[in-house]
Amino acid sequence: MTIALLSHVDLDAGYPDRFEAAGFTLFFATTTEQRASLDPQIAQQIRAVLTIGSIGLSAAEMDNLPNLEIICAQGVGYEHIDVEAAKQRGIHVTHGPGTNNSSVSDHTLALMLAITRKIPQFDAAVRGGEWKKARWNTPGMAGKRLGIIGMGNIGSLIAHRAAGGFDMEIGYHNRRPLEDTPYRYFPDITGLAQWADYLVVATPGGKDTVRLVDADVLRALGPDGFVINIARGSVVDSNALIASLRNHEIAGAALDVVDGEPQVPADMLTLDNLVITPHVAGRSPESVENMMTLVLSNLTAHFGGKPVMTPVPQ
Repeated sequence: MTIALLSHVDLDAGYPDRFEAAGFTLFFATTTEQRASLDPQIAQQIRAVLTIGSIGLSAAEMDNLPNLEIICAQGVGYEHIDVEAAKQRGIHVTHGPGTNNSSVSDHTLALMLAITRKIPQFDAAVRGGEWKKARWNTPGMAGKRLGIIGMGNIGSLIAHRAAGGFDMEIGYHNRRPLEDTPYRYFPDITGLAQWADYLVVATPGGKDTVRLVDADVLRALGPDGFVINIARGSVVDSNALIASLRNHEIAGAALDVVDGEPQVPADMLTLDNLVITPHVAGRSPESVENMMTLVLSNLTAHFGGKPVMTPVPQ
């Protein structure tokens, strides 16, 4: 059978061989244009699709695959997979909850430290021969207040690391408060931002979370506050963030995701109170191994006539 790989995932280190050994012939269609112009003979053979949440699979793309049976999202996100269209056709949709939690949490703390302690600026200054000129005083993170939007598995790991390693006070916003948690619940994001020194965005993407962090939230965060986004670029209003950073209405921002990525707004690139990484928080040898193992488990279960391991919530 054929599996169409729709994202530029790390498939080195023997992963293609593992797919082949499991009985899957790999066909790469990594761009919208390639998916739209599939050879009809290839399209007839495709019974499984591997994608990621930020790329997804539309109803129209599904319509071009008449024998499609299963769609596997590598990570936890699946916001751009048309789950309803898949359901109507009886196509299974799986995702990868928990596969990259540790990697994303580690990266979040790294971003927090980088923007707080001006790590990129220090590095650039030293490389530019300005050792003495660049020895600025920078704030610390210990004992500060961390607000988390989305206290799911990743949000909880971030909270655990921040509270245990940096003695940070933790607050959070979810649709509803969690039971049996030591952290303070805020019923609205603006209130959380007003309370917090750091605002971490760890909520799922999709239409329900578009621009949750807007100009009002950023104003509430204030001139000493930092915003960190490791979720989806769509959750933060890019124009509002650029204006807040340019006018020093907040202290800084650190982003692993940008709305419209891989294109980055030109105005972002001129800001010295912003750190950006190219959507790599979930990428580590450990997380890629976890994701590929789970994808293969779901595929093997489905084509072996067994229930899939991690179906998306219906």
